[in-house]
Amino acid sequence: MFSWLGTDDRRKKDPEVFQTVSDGLKKLYKTKLLPLEEHYKFHEFHSPALEDADFDNKPMVLLVGQYSTGKTSFIRYLLEQDFPGMRIGPEPTTDSFIAVMHGDTEGLIPGNALVVDPKKPFRKLNAFGNAFLNRFVCAQLPNPVLESISVIDTPGILSGEKQRISRGYDFAAVLEWFAERVDRIILLFDAHKLDISDEFSEVIKALKNHEDKIRVVLNKADQIETQQLMRVYGALMWSLGKIVNTPEVIRVYIGSFWSHPLLIPDNRKLFEAEEQDLFKDIQSLPRNAALRKLNDLIKRARLAKVHAYIISSLKKEMPSVFGKEGKKKELINSLGEIYSRIEREHQISPGDFPNLKKMQEQLNAHDLNKFQPLKIKLLDSVDDMLAHDIAGLMVLVRQEETNRPQQGVKGGAFDGTLNGPFGHGYGEGAGEGIDEAEWVVARDKPMYDEIFYTLSPVNGKVTGANAKKEMVKSKLPNTVLGKIWKLADIDKDGMLDDEEFALANHLIKVKLEGHELPADLPGHLIPPSKRKITAE
Repeated sequence: MFSWLGTDDRRKKDPEVFQTVSDGLKKLYKTKLLPLEEHYKFHEFHSPALEDADFDNKPMVLLVGQYSTGKTSFIRYLLEQDFPGMRIGPEPTTDSFIAVMHGDTEGLIPGNALVVDPKKPFRKLNAFGNAFLNRFVCAQLPNPVLESISVIDTPGILSGEKQRISRGYDFAAVLEWFAERVDRIILLFDAHKLDISDEFSEVIKALKNHEDKIRVVLNKADQIETQQLMRVYGALMWSLGKIVNTPEVIRVYIGSFWSHPLLIPDNRKLFEAEEQDLFKDIQSLPRNAALRKLNDLIKRARLAKVHAYIISSLKKEMPSVFGKEGKKKELINSLGEIYSRIEREHQISPGDFPNLKKMQEQLNAHDLNKFQPLKIKLLDSVDDMLAHDIAGLMVLVRQEETNRPQQGVKGGAFDGTLNGPFGHGYGEGAGEGIDEAEWVVARDKPMYDEIFYTLSPVNGKVTGANAKKEMVKSKLPNTVLGKIWKLADIDKDGMLDDEEFALANHLIKVKLEGHELPADLPGHLIPPSKRKITAE
């Protein structure tokens, strides 16, 4: 008699099964989240509806910065080739949004053609009008870097009200649209120009709720001395702290991202290490793309739920016949109180609510009587998606990551430091002496031998207990010394001969100089007399 109740319960308990994460996200969005968004006019207030291309596209990197901070040069440095539409200069040169993407042939696709291409994730940009579309192009070229990621170059941010108005479109709103869909946002600063203009400040605030995607690059750092660089870095962190309201410190990468010689090479090692860290971060994007899209869908679903509660609350308070305009003004002015009530009634975090001032401005343009009342079925469907289906997709994300562990960005500048003597850390730390015919430990072995013979060796070997007495003098933690012992005790007999003891001391020196220990002992560090043992 009540079999339909059982069916509904089973449907809620058993999450849907999907073949790929991308297909799963598309289906969940269309069947469970999109109906809620459409019912409560979500797209008129927040973000346009998502399309298949938004779930299928490659990871995107958005570059944002004031003019002449090196955004276009940064892309040129990554790709190691020019791209169509590229202009570089000290004045504001890039006046367009340029989506740099992979293509079989070089060419430019204008904005109006781009927003009607269903294979590109830009169709909803049509809403920003011709003033924007005339300043939006796609540069296509065959480049191995672009096989894994796409890069969005943006116009240099200017200072002054006149320049902001003359754009003819809402610059901050366009950046916010991109921020929702990209995988990484890189804010570039020039070490010589740290002032954050009003428009740049507005742009950074528009990136709120996407702080997890933001990375900061302090570019052209080779043009100032070390002492100045420290002051500039401190000033940048202070300035960002006033605008970006997060308890965590934003990661700042310091360097000079172009292929010209360093003007002041004092901090070369620092720049190399920072560049390597930034490259690793970018290289991880293809591997984490599915997880990012899943995370963004969850964020969107939470906002859509809150939006539904706000809209239905306003509808409930509106009179059906008289005093509509007066009540509308009253409700909009007391929107903060409505937020608080919804927060209490539905146990929603304050961080999930949309910007109060912006929401009030948007509500002024709407007829509140045309809003829809609360429809529990739509909200239950989204709750079911968040509670059950998303968990199933998380398992699928891990499976896809396991099946494609080597997926990463290749080509261009990413290949320049992978192998050979110009790889990061080559010939340093545990890598010292890698190209030398002689065993590198032999240089200091006479000094280590003196210590070795004071430890009462028996049959040419010292016991672990005696070796420990000497090794703990380094003050390194036992976990580190234990790893050094494993690397140095090559024949695994629990004792060290003179060569193994010298090797242990060499590895202690490597660690004390601030380098990491290798997971396995490199071939050039194996004592000559032990190389036959390891070969077997």
